[in-house]
Amino acid sequence: MTTTLKIENMHCGACVRRVTMALNKLPGTQVEEVQIGAARIATTATPPEILAALDKAGYPARVE
Repeated sequence: MTTTLKIENMHCGACVRRVTMALNKLPGTQVEEVQIGAARIATTATPPEILAALDKAGYPARVE
C-alpha cells in the first residue's frame, strides 16, 4: 500500500535524512520519496505505527 504523509518540523536536508532513516526502520517499508514537508512510502505498516515512528523522531505527521 502506498501512503502519502504530510510531515511537520522539516526544514533542511538533515531533516529529510532523519525522516528517511526513521521510515526505513519500519518493517515492510520502502521509502519512495522524502522531501521537506512530505513523504511517499510503500508499506505494510499501519498508519499508527508510521505516525508513532515519525513522532518519536521529532516529526509529527498525518496521513493524506
